[in-house]
Amino acid sequence: MLGHVGLNVPDLDAARRYYRAVMPLAGFEVFLDAEDEFAYRPTGGKPGTYVFFYPSAEQSDYSRHRTGLQHLAFMVRTRSAVRAVHATAAELATQFGGQVLHAPRVFPQYPQPYFATFWLDPWGLMLEAVCHHDRD
Repeated sequence: MLGHVGLNVPDLDAARRYYRAVMPLAGFEVFLDAEDEFAYRPTGGKPGTYVFFYPSAEQSDYSRHRTGLQHLAFMVRTRSAVRAVHATAAELATQFGGQVLHAPRVFPQYPQPYFATFWLDPWGLMLEAVCHHDRD
């Protein structure tokens, strides 16, 4: 199992506000909230990967098309949860920037069942909420 993922962001305070709205919907709770970093862990002591956010030490453009992180996928338990994440991501895009790439739907090219939404955060990181169940 992957222990944690660390992400650098150009504006830590804005990222803190943005992810405060997204992460609980994706099944995460605050693990650490310090001046120079913040992190989330799976809710309720469940096993899983922690996600840490740090301020970027160097200015640079991020691209999911270059070598490096392509996207993060958050597994959620229901299709309704995928829809809730999508609604929040769309709302946050109007406040912070970012873009919804794919509204919630079945992606037949992936092993089924696969119901997901994809979006870009304000800094271009591609995120996904996916449900591997046929339940709502």
